[in-house]
Amino acid sequence: MSIVCYTVAYMDEKRKLSTEPYKGVRDFYPEDEAVQKYMFSAMRRAVERFGYAEYNASVLEPAEMYRAKGAENTEMVNEQTYTFTDRGEREVTLRPEMTPTAARMVAGRRRELAFPLRWYSIPNVFRYERPQRGRLREHWQFNVDIFGSNSIGSDAEIIAVAHAVMLELGASASDFTIRISDRRLLDKFFERYELSQEQRKVARTLLDRKDKMPASEFAEQVEMLVGEPLDIMLEQDESVSALLATIAERGITNVEFDPTIVRGFDYYTGLVFEVYDTNPENRRALFGGGRYDNLLSLFGEDKIPAVGFGMGDVSARDFLEIRGLIPQYTPPARVYIALATPDNKEVVKAASNIAAVLRASNINTAIDFGDKKLGDQIKTASKQHVPYCIVVGVDELTQDRFVVRDLATGEEETFSLADLSGFFTNTK
Repeated sequence: MSIVCYTVAYMDEKRKLSTEPYKGVRDFYPEDEAVQKYMFSAMRRAVERFGYAEYNASVLEPAEMYRAKGAENTEMVNEQTYTFTDRGEREVTLRPEMTPTAARMVAGRRRELAFPLRWYSIPNVFRYERPQRGRLREHWQFNVDIFGSNSIGSDAEIIAVAHAVMLELGASASDFTIRISDRRLLDKFFERYELSQEQRKVARTLLDRKDKMPASEFAEQVEMLVGEPLDIMLEQDESVSALLATIAERGITNVEFDPTIVRGFDYYTGLVFEVYDTNPENRRALFGGGRYDNLLSLFGEDKIPAVGFGMGDVSARDFLEIRGLIPQYTPPARVYIALATPDNKEVVKAASNIAAVLRASNINTAIDFGDKKLGDQIKTASKQHVPYCIVVGVDELTQDRFVVRDLATGEEETFSLADLSGFFTNTK
């Protein structure tokens, strides 16, 4: 009796489990995964045309790696990251970004690597923050970096790669702008007014929010910060002008100087940029990056110049959805074989052989091995968006005549087994 009660209680407890994913993360059903695959494939095509090689690493990193980057990042580790103590009493963090990992890997083999390196990755990253449009607690981030070059040509190439990725995703140049600045301009301003590190942090936050507040409020907060009325509007210097000219020489015309671009991390040392959506329904920064020449020094190594960017899959998908650029879902199966008599072993065996013939011709084929009626099998194929259906039964095998139904139009054509592969090979 006690065993029965325990079993019932256990089953009741099981029923209470939610089918919803953890807050701030997503499930990827096949249709959603297809969008991810489409985006990632486009990103890979674009960046590999420039000669970048893909790398990856574990999602786990020592928490100290992020704390070592400064006070701002200690705050991030303590409040925004998933950090825990493992069974060996080590503090471990689910990576919140990929750039420190890339820097660690480069530092670890810097004497074996041939510079400049062109690397990219599409890792899963995690941050414990309030979920909102364009920002979740887990996402994939497309990272592109050049290590070992401090030339203006490298800065221009990173901008060109970002531009090429947007075009590969289906955007036109009018769909986005690339806004650039230079952290050194801001550093000169900070030094001129002798701002402390805390004041500099406040100033960067102000600049980042400038377009989201009234001009009078911005001016008031700047005056409170520096002690006098002042407009933090930096003018481009010769290096920025030269970079804009170099980018223009590459035929990229939707780039502009914007002194309010500061980026969130302290490790940026020069170029900073953000790609903005021009659609009124989504007028926001999509992604960005910049130059970070000091990050490898965290690992006791000499500085190696580096420049790159990170593009999140959430904002990328929002961009595609608003512009209707997400392709219609197409399942991997192109042909669905329905069985007229599922309980007939000879029919099942023959259907398997037919599927093997089609697959040998690179035609993705699925078979319904269930016990549903023929009509229900065809409905299943249609619901799964499989383009074509073939019915296999005793009559079809005896006569060597197989009807191929286009499930979108309802049109049918009849072929012999020998001609089936040829039909699908010649049909898109």
